[in-house]
Amino acid sequence: MPKTTTRKPARGSAGIDLAKLFGTVVTNLADNREVLNQADAYNHDHGDNMVQIFQTVANVIGKSKGVDQASQLRSASDALRKSKSGSAQVYAENLSRASQQFQGQTITPDKGGQLLQALLGSTGAATPSRQAPSAGEDLLGSLLGGMGGQSTQGQATSAGGDLLGSLLGGLGGQPAQGSTGSDGLDLGDLLNAGMAYMNAKQQGSGNVEALVSAVVSASPLGQSSHRAQSGAVVANTIMQVLGGLAKK
Repeated sequence: MPKTTTRKPARGSAGIDLAKLFGTVVTNLADNREVLNQADAYNHDHGDNMVQIFQTVANVIGKSKGVDQASQLRSASDALRKSKSGSAQVYAENLSRASQQFQGQTITPDKGGQLLQALLGSTGAATPSRQAPSAGEDLLGSLLGGMGGQSTQGQATSAGGDLLGSLLGGLGGQPAQGSTGSDGLDLGDLLNAGMAYMNAKQQGSGNVEALVSAVVSASPLGQSSHRAQSGAVVANTIMQVLGGLAKK
């Protein structure tokens, strides 16, 4: 499992410091650069590209202090669109969705699940007027809540146990296999997420890391093995940092 370190971004009246948040993502991607390059069977440079992508995001946002956060995300999206990297285009689109979702809002730790859902490219992220949360959003929100109140990972009521139950509960409420709900996830997606969770646990991952892998596998990034791996690094980093803030 890719390794991640945690740094706590500043939080004030303007919300979490996105430049510091994405700067931590850069650090963890750099730590996993070679692993991600090896996972890229085509060009063998996915790790290099991901470091550059999020370095660009962190730099652009860092230069736009005092600007509302939706505009910061939009500026980062515009900067990535200039790149020829396919992954840069994916995250440019996802950041654009995030900027739409958070228009007129402050991004606080309790909205971390929504931010991460947008970054993973979940289809429901671009519809802020949507009433019911998607299965992916439920899982991400529960994960942040579980991390904020979790004291011991091995407890019977751990975040991992609660979230696996949420995942299995989501399976029961999904449309029949082959059909897709308004959130873009079908039964096959959730089954794959459950299998990804089990595989990650068998490989020694903790509850949080295994569940993040499951959520990423059910997102559009899961359609590519190397993007799924880098997406897990991004997601784990953001969840750990925001989970730490939620404990305050």
